[in-house]
Amino acid sequence: MPTYTYRAMTKNGLVVKNKVESSSKQNLIKTLKNNNLLPISIEQMSYKTRIGSAPKRQKKNITDIHEIMKNVNTTQLGEERQKTLSTKEKINLYFARSERITNRDIVIFTQNFYLLKKANFNNVHALSTLIESTENLSFKGILEDILAGVEAGESMYTTMEYYSNVFPYIYINMIKVGELSGSLTNSLEQAVKYLDDTEKMNKRLKSILLPNIAQFLLLLVMLFVGTLVAIPAIQGVFEELGTQDTLPAITLWFADFTKGLMNNWYIPLAIIVAIVASIVFYVRTPKGKYNFHYFKYKMPVFGELIFAIDFSRLMKAMLLNLKNGMRIQDALDVSKNVVQNYVMLSIIETSLNNIIIGSSWIEPFEKSGLANPMITEMLKIGMQTDLTEMMEKLVEYMEIDIDNIMQKVMKALPQIVYAIVGAVLIFFVLVVLVPCIQVYMGNFLFSAYGV
Repeated sequence: MPTYTYRAMTKNGLVVKNKVESSSKQNLIKTLKNNNLLPISIEQMSYKTRIGSAPKRQKKNITDIHEIMKNVNTTQLGEERQKTLSTKEKINLYFARSERITNRDIVIFTQNFYLLKKANFNNVHALSTLIESTENLSFKGILEDILAGVEAGESMYTTMEYYSNVFPYIYINMIKVGELSGSLTNSLEQAVKYLDDTEKMNKRLKSILLPNIAQFLLLLVMLFVGTLVAIPAIQGVFEELGTQDTLPAITLWFADFTKGLMNNWYIPLAIIVAIVASIVFYVRTPKGKYNFHYFKYKMPVFGELIFAIDFSRLMKAMLLNLKNGMRIQDALDVSKNVVQNYVMLSIIETSLNNIIIGSSWIEPFEKSGLANPMITEMLKIGMQTDLTEMMEKLVEYMEIDIDNIMQKVMKALPQIVYAIVGAVLIFFVLVVLVPCIQVYMGNFLFSAYGV
């Protein structure tokens, strides 16, 4: 069994080192983490070194923290490290250990990994190099897990699947397609573009939505506060002076509605909770999830864009597989991993069945009514000529098409948001501002004094 020397950090910031036996580096990392030790470095000892310094009795794998601490050699960076940590050092250590892994960390890792692979680094060498330059301790531990898996003969994506809360689903499956097809470098290039495009899209959506959502919430607060504070005050003035003027009907209706809502708040809350719970329960059923995913493709504004992005990823993955000599059936079967939508997956499964019975694999996409006729026609022509060459042109066409759809969405989205905010603003004016203006003008005084 291989022997490893490791350096790790305890919860108290103590750096410890030891020599243990383990079936693999990955298992040793998991053992250390399970015992609240943060791995810093793990190196496998060579055969000669182990023979030359072999102990008289064979060591067992250390699986308990008490056994680890009994056999440990404490190492400090200078004498002052053995002293009790200061408050500042404890704070820095806490934040270092609990540092959040951001999308930017994944982007930088993918970009650097792509560059190293392009320079003909193997996976072990590339990952080892990147681990040394990774400052985020949490992310560094994940990369060490991935490296340990690769050294044990596993694929990168198998370890990434354990960290689905860190790596996006699509990202993991892009790596999977690249490893299975032998085109990891190209898959990394696509993954970099996917992360960059996702970040840009999120920033553009936030720049449009966040200010308008803030305005919308502010108007709602002003509407309810004005109804609960200003309207009763105005009614009190009218009653005190004995005027025959009344507030607008819409104001009185909304004031009564707000009072009823405040007095019986548990009823609408229960209704909202019941509706949300019903939707969540339905979406978790197979039929509900399928219908929800179909709605995603048919929803206003975003539906066309979501389908175009999913189909483009499928075609890119399939193109990589075809270039590496896969058959259409195998290429399509492997490429479906980059898609998460149940509707798209059902279309792909129908296409695979069509291939088995000798029918057209393009027909299900055409009959779905979701794919652009231009796309299916290009695939048909590719089947008659050179499918790989035609799919390269199809991918280029879809990139342009996605950009055009994105521009349409970005033009339509502000108009929709402005319309909603505008409607709330008009309602606020009618309910709150009109009565305030009525009081300011003072016309009710004429009626109060019988003029």
